[in-house]
Amino acid sequence: MVTRTPPTERPPDGGRPSAPPFRALRTTSLKRKPGPPIVTVGTSLPVRADPAIRGCKLKRPPPGVDRNALGYQQRAPGRRRYLARTWAFRSPRAGHSVIARKLEAVTAEEVAMINDVIIVGGGTAGWMTATYLKASFGERISVTLVESGRVPTIGVGEATFSTITNFFDYLGLDESEWMADCHATYKLAIRFEDWNEAGRQFYHPFERLPRVDGFSLADWWQVHEKKGQFDQDSFIIAALCEARCSPRQLDGRLFAGDLSAGPSVIGRTTLMEQLTQFPYAYHFDATLLAQFLMRRGTERGVRRVVDDVVGVHRDERGWIDCVITRDGGPLRGDLYVDCTGFRSALLGSALGEPFLSFQDSLPNDRAVALRVPIDIERAGIAPYTRATAQEAGWIWTIPLYGRNGVGYVYSSEFCEPDQAERTLRRFVGPAASDLEANHIQMRVGRSRNSWVGNCVAIGLASGFVEPLESTGIFFIQHAVEQLVKNFPDNGWNETARNRYNRLVANCIDGVREFLIFHYYGSRRADTPYWRATKERDIPGTLLQRVREWRTSLPDTENIWPYFHGFEPYSYIAMLFGLGGISTRARPAVAAMDNTLAERAFADLHKEAERLCRTLPSHYEYLAARYSQPAPA
Repeated sequence: MVTRTPPTERPPDGGRPSAPPFRALRTTSLKRKPGPPIVTVGTSLPVRADPAIRGCKLKRPPPGVDRNALGYQQRAPGRRRYLARTWAFRSPRAGHSVIARKLEAVTAEEVAMINDVIIVGGGTAGWMTATYLKASFGERISVTLVESGRVPTIGVGEATFSTITNFFDYLGLDESEWMADCHATYKLAIRFEDWNEAGRQFYHPFERLPRVDGFSLADWWQVHEKKGQFDQDSFIIAALCEARCSPRQLDGRLFAGDLSAGPSVIGRTTLMEQLTQFPYAYHFDATLLAQFLMRRGTERGVRRVVDDVVGVHRDERGWIDCVITRDGGPLRGDLYVDCTGFRSALLGSALGEPFLSFQDSLPNDRAVALRVPIDIERAGIAPYTRATAQEAGWIWTIPLYGRNGVGYVYSSEFCEPDQAERTLRRFVGPAASDLEANHIQMRVGRSRNSWVGNCVAIGLASGFVEPLESTGIFFIQHAVEQLVKNFPDNGWNETARNRYNRLVANCIDGVREFLIFHYYGSRRADTPYWRATKERDIPGTLLQRVREWRTSLPDTENIWPYFHGFEPYSYIAMLFGLGGISTRARPAVAAMDNTLAERAFADLHKEAERLCRTLPSHYEYLAARYSQPAPA
């Protein structure tokens, strides 16, 4: 909307009106003469946009104003615009001069959301990004994904966070539409084996702890010295895992009841709006999920190009001008998303953004994986991921519908690849015979900034903190959600870019600290690898937190202060389960009446027993839902 403004008061230095206060965000006309309006309130315009501005000449800067803050500013190739700070110009055609104060916004016609997104790299990261952008913006943007037909995906990111349910909900996908295609199963927890001592295991479930008289149930467990393990005494899900139960009844009802408590949220939700803890995540074949999302994305308008990217051209700003494909030539867009995995072909190689290694505090840098067929009708399906400690790392076991994904994560400082593969095959047993092993080198750390210029890295190209807590796909989800929330217009707001980088970095750094605690807090010290976990330098902030946890269990005030996906109950589960950090109960809880707490423990055990009796097994539920034999 275009606005005329009345004359204003005269300044003391020469009879011209002063600019309005900054908060006014408007243009002031010097002489009230007939003619077209000058500038839209709170905007900037291209030189060609309005006859009243065409041909304007800049006057001398007002006193105290930097001369460099005046004049045209090149913001995009071939486009000059009046933008920001203080502008002073005379329009011969309109017959009057104008002073415009600092403006950040521009007209709706001129600054609009960018139109063309080029995603380089497919796999889980590429297709999660493409489908999410299309679900968010529909036909308002064009999304092109270019992926090589010759570069294999890592394909081991098969266990997830409970927040992944929000991703599928956002895409409008019901479990019945995708789970069978991806051989998916439910994940209620991670079962840690031999991290405390040989033969001992504990669960880290997706379940918040009840509170009694203002204190966590964990505080009451400490004081009154329950006889069993903390997880078995305090979490319903631990019992469901032991019984290998499905989290849903055969009619599809969720065992946890209504999870919609709290302030209402209209429409689709993201990670930031989650007020409840969903009780499960998924295991799935990451390659099959990428293929499923590729089909869905292309059906909804994502353009897929199968070609090799062989070069990147940069413009005069150092931003990406286009990517060069082997067969199709240049592909040009406004925003480029790097989903090229550990290679980081755009952000790292082409733009040279530094990578911050976490090797000094998280030394596991290699993995070897097997895809192990299993007779699920005979063996059943565990509703949890297993993490089994080994001499130089740990082994994951991820149960899918028809096979297990099994892999050894280890440090090359303490173990050679051949030795790691032998350890893995021995762990799997005869079923590992004749299976091809996939050896993987991991780049553990993050890019200094994941968004530079017009390039955003998502997935492994941005950062990776070993797979111990299944955070790889969680990082993708968090990054693409933040990209949508901070999606640029053609003004390329630097504040939004900085906010994105801050949130992504805080998330990855928080997970890093949580994983360091897994090793530092473990009781194991029986091999050089495990002894080194107690001797390695750890962040000072974590040391400070551990000191506090000895007398005051983890809560919202003394864990990593930024969003990273983990809540206090996760830290408590690991603190008690790992067993390497001694703790002391709160004196206040010891002095209080424990009647309500005892009732809470009893009710929890009674509910766990009821659910174990009434819920179907994990295998039984999935077999009924899929109505098909397990894939070969």
